[in-house]
Amino acid sequence: MKVVNLKIANFRSIQSAELKFDGHCLIVGPNNVGKSTVCEALDLVLGPDRISRFPPVEEFDFHNARYFVPSEVEGEYPTAVPIRIEVILTDINAEVENRCGQHLEFWNTAEKRLLNEGEIDQANPPLVVSCLRLETLAAYNPEEDEFEAQTYYSRSPGAGPGELDKVSKDVKRMFGFLYLRAVRTGSRALSLERGSLLDVILRLRGSRAGLWEKAIERLRELDIEKDATHLHPVLKSIEAKLGMYIASDAAGRTTKLHVSQLTREHLRKTMAFFLSMSKDQTPVPFQQVGTGTLNVLVLALLSFIAELKPSSVIFAMEEPEIAVPPHTQRRIAEYLLRNTTQAFVTSHSPFVIERFEPEQTLLLSRGPDSSVTAKKVSEAGGLKGNDFKRYARRGLTECMLGKGAIVVEGLTEFHALPAAARIMEAHDQALQPLDLSGATFFDAETESNMPKFGIFFKSLGLKTFSFYDFIVRPPEKKQLLTDAFDIDFEHPHAGFEALVAEEMTVDSLWRFLEDLRNSGDNGSFPIPSDRPTDLEVKKLAKSALKGNKGAGWAARLFEGCEVAELPVSVTTFLEKVYSAFPKPVEISLEDGAEVMLDDALPPGAEIA
Repeated sequence: MKVVNLKIANFRSIQSAELKFDGHCLIVGPNNVGKSTVCEALDLVLGPDRISRFPPVEEFDFHNARYFVPSEVEGEYPTAVPIRIEVILTDINAEVENRCGQHLEFWNTAEKRLLNEGEIDQANPPLVVSCLRLETLAAYNPEEDEFEAQTYYSRSPGAGPGELDKVSKDVKRMFGFLYLRAVRTGSRALSLERGSLLDVILRLRGSRAGLWEKAIERLRELDIEKDATHLHPVLKSIEAKLGMYIASDAAGRTTKLHVSQLTREHLRKTMAFFLSMSKDQTPVPFQQVGTGTLNVLVLALLSFIAELKPSSVIFAMEEPEIAVPPHTQRRIAEYLLRNTTQAFVTSHSPFVIERFEPEQTLLLSRGPDSSVTAKKVSEAGGLKGNDFKRYARRGLTECMLGKGAIVVEGLTEFHALPAAARIMEAHDQALQPLDLSGATFFDAETESNMPKFGIFFKSLGLKTFSFYDFIVRPPEKKQLLTDAFDIDFEHPHAGFEALVAEEMTVDSLWRFLEDLRNSGDNGSFPIPSDRPTDLEVKKLAKSALKGNKGAGWAARLFEGCEVAELPVSVTTFLEKVYSAFPKPVEISLEDGAEVMLDDALPPGAEIA
C-alpha cells in the first residue's frame, strides 16, 4: 500500500497543508518548516499504537496550542478546535480489501483526486484505482478535561447519520506503517514496552505466548536473599515490628525481596537489551553504546520488521544521517528504496539526498499563515537529473535547504567571497551573518553554468545572486544571467585575480606575498626578498593567485586584511546580499524585555 494524499489541519507547526505523494518521498526544507510534523501526522493516522497512549495528543500538538475557543456565554463549555489529519491509501492489498471493502473509494491517478458522487462510471482501471481514506480527529473534551483522538473511515456507509466507523488497531497493523523518529534510539527503542521495536517483532513472529508467565515464574523462584545473608536479620526485624500492629496467619516468612513487581507491565519497563560490539567487551545496556551504533541497530530491527511484513511496509524515518558515517547513510537510503513499499525520509545530508531522484524529492515551504506547500525538485527549472546528482554533494543541497543562493563562476571566488563576508560581519555587528540568514555560496564552475543554477534556485523560491567577471558577451547571454538572478553582479575586471590586483592596496598585496614566502607555502613560485615596484607587486600577486586557484590563496589574502583593504567590488556586492537579509530588529519593551522580529521594518517605518 502507498500513501498518495495527506491533509493536515491545526497540527503542531502546520495550520493547513495538502501534500501529494507518488511512491518513495524525500522531504527536505529549512528547519522548522514542518518535516517532522508530516511524519508525525502519518503516524497519528497509520501507526497502530500512536493514539493508544494516554493522552494521545497534548496541548502543543495543536497549532499554537489553540485547542478551544472560549464560550461567550458564562457557564457554557468552550468550543473545541480539533486536529484533523486525512490520509488516502492506494495499492490496497487483498487482506485490507477483505476487511475494509465497504469503506473503499476511487482515486484518479492522473488527476490525483477522489472520484465524487455520480462519477462511478469513470472508475475504470488502470487510470482509476480503489483507495482507502482515513482521518484522525483529535480534540479537547472539556467535560472530561482531557484530550481524545480516534481514527475513522472517511467513507462509512454503515454508520449512523453524522457518524463514522472507527479503524481498529489490528486493521492499522495491516498497513505496515513503521516510524523511526530522530530520537527513537532513547529508552523505549529496544525495550519491551508496548509498541517498542522488540515488542513489534515478537508480536509479528508470534513469540510472545507464554513469555511473561514463564519469566514471572522464574523470577518468583529467584532467591536474592540467599547470597545476601546480612539482609535476613533486617527483614526478620521488619516482620516482628509489623506483627505488633497487623496480625498475620501466613505460613513461614511474611516478607520477601523480588527483582520486580512480578507483573508483565513492570517487566516490560525493566527488561533491558544488552549487547557487546567487540570480543573484549562485556555486554552493556544498549543505551551505553555509541549513538551511531544505536541508530544502525535500531534500523536493523526495523528492517527485520519489514522482512516479516513483505506485503506492505510504509516506512517513515527522520534524519538517517545522525551520528553515522557517509557510507552508512548511503546504505540506509538504498535499503529503504529497495525494500519498502514506500519510504518517507527527512534529511539534510547530501549523501542521503543524492540517492533519491528529483521527482521523489519534495521541498517544503511555509506561508505567512503557517500553511505548508510542497514542490517536487524535478518541477524546478534549469537542471537535469544528472546535474542534480552531480552537484548534490557540491553545495547544491545546502542551497536548496536555505533561503538564498550566491552563485559564483569558480573556485577562487567560492573561497574568497565567504572570507570577505566574515571580515565584514566581524567589523559590523549590524550585519546578519550569511550562514544564519540561510544564504549559501555555490560554485557553478563556469559562467556558462550559472544561468541554469540561477533558474533552479529561483524556481525553488530562493533569493538568487550572481558574481562573475567582465567579458564582452552577446546581449542574449547577458540577458540569461539577468533573468536568472535577483541581483546580477558583473564586476568590471577581466578575471577575479585582476580585480584583486587592481582594487587592493599594494601594501596589503605585498604583505600577503611576504607571508607566502616566509611560510614556504609559495613553493616554486618566486617571491623576491626585497619589495619591488608597485607595478611588479601587482603583477606578482595576480600571477600567484592565477597559478594557484585551488589553493585558496585569495581567501588567505582577504583574511589578512581589514575591511577597508578589501576590494570595493567585493564589498559592494556583499552589501547587496546583506541588504536582502537584514538583521532582525531588536525591540526594547518598557519592562526591560527584548523581542527580536524576524523581518526588518520597511523603510520609513518606526517603532512606537
